[in-house]
Amino acid sequence: MADKNIINTDLVKYPKGSTREKVGILERGSYANLDFAGQLVATIVNSYLMYFFTDVAMISAAATGTILLVARIVDAIGAPVWGTLIDMTHSKHGKARPYFLWLSIPYAASGVLLFWAPSLSMTGRIWYCAIIYMIYGILYLGINAPVTTVLPLISSKPRERVVLNSWRMVGSNLGVFVVNSLTLPLVAFFGRGNDVLGFRIFVVIFAILNLIGTLYSFYHIRERVVVPNSQKVNLAQSIHAMKGNWPWFIIVVGNFLFWVAQQGRQQSMVYYFTYYFHSKDMVTLFNSIAIIQVLGVISIPFLNKILSKSTIWAMGLALAVAGQIVITISGLNVAGVIIGWLLANVGSGIAVSMPFAMLGSSVDYGEWKNGVNAAGILTTVGSAFCMSMGMGLAGALNGKIMSAFGYVAGHAQTLNALTGIKISFNWVTIIVYGLAIIPAIMYKKYEKMESTIIDDLAKSRE
Repeated sequence: MADKNIINTDLVKYPKGSTREKVGILERGSYANLDFAGQLVATIVNSYLMYFFTDVAMISAAATGTILLVARIVDAIGAPVWGTLIDMTHSKHGKARPYFLWLSIPYAASGVLLFWAPSLSMTGRIWYCAIIYMIYGILYLGINAPVTTVLPLISSKPRERVVLNSWRMVGSNLGVFVVNSLTLPLVAFFGRGNDVLGFRIFVVIFAILNLIGTLYSFYHIRERVVVPNSQKVNLAQSIHAMKGNWPWFIIVVGNFLFWVAQQGRQQSMVYYFTYYFHSKDMVTLFNSIAIIQVLGVISIPFLNKILSKSTIWAMGLALAVAGQIVITISGLNVAGVIIGWLLANVGSGIAVSMPFAMLGSSVDYGEWKNGVNAAGILTTVGSAFCMSMGMGLAGALNGKIMSAFGYVAGHAQTLNALTGIKISFNWVTIIVYGLAIIPAIMYKKYEKMESTIIDDLAKSRE
């Protein structure tokens, strides 16, 4: 039995596992702000780290790809560790919330160090970037995973979770928009021709904003859902929650494939527009108009009234594939590329949202089937791990492809090198987005069971 004083401090009293009240606007906004603040650092890393390593820190594309991949192997170990720690956490702040308080300063600091580029030898730069990036990746998992883990603890209602997740994704997209609209212009402004200095000043400012935003949200969200084993869940119990949990496995595979495609596209676009279109300004333009993803995100609660979550997920991925095909066949036709980019981003806005909204149901399935609510490890592996590993594999693929085709940083690229850039940006993206549609379709079988599972859990938790 959990300590009553602890529950009274931070958890609203409702029957175990239920949430009678509607989550208020302030709390929805605070949940959205968690991802908005998080993106102020994460998007700089996701969108510009590979470019920073190759064209600012002057590390080879092959070495950069290796660093990105090795760091993700470290994450493969760190993700279940963080998930288990969350499951074992029992504090006056709850299970997931305290990590926003505990890790906010270390995470912001690691983001600053990652873009510091100290004056070292080539070997020294490689080791510095590799070590700091691994530290950043571990802290990223630790502070990002609870954003998803806390969702099923805020509300037990599947539709409320979809609404909350849509708020979160709107916040996320706004954060991405702000960073992508301002990064290259502000780096140029602060650096005055010195990109190392420009990135340093820019990242310090945005890391401070990230810290303030994370702490604000920490104080304005609450964990309400109390499950029988909410006090502590050890690693053995967490692993048991995965046994036969096919909806969770399906979501993990689909989300991983999505992030390989998404991050591969995002990492390679700076090279695509800089060297194929010979216009770095187009990077800022296309990153800015990607805010259209919000239209896809805010449509989800309305679509969910007439369509299943699995159908919406598959539809978003199909739109992303269609948009990227339009970009591919448009070549140097800017109007065609813009149309394809807008279509692809509406689709990816839908596709990025659905796994996060659905993971709570896979946690419920694990509790219903195995008697263990392991929200920490299931949501950590299903969200932060997939994002991190997807980014690492995408970076490794991009680095190896570009290196194999003869990419040389800071120089006019050969036709062969341009072919490698186009393969990374277009064809890898199309193929992997397409593969992600398969698990989205497979999830439909388990979605039909959700209402029965919720009813059974409500009874068992009483």
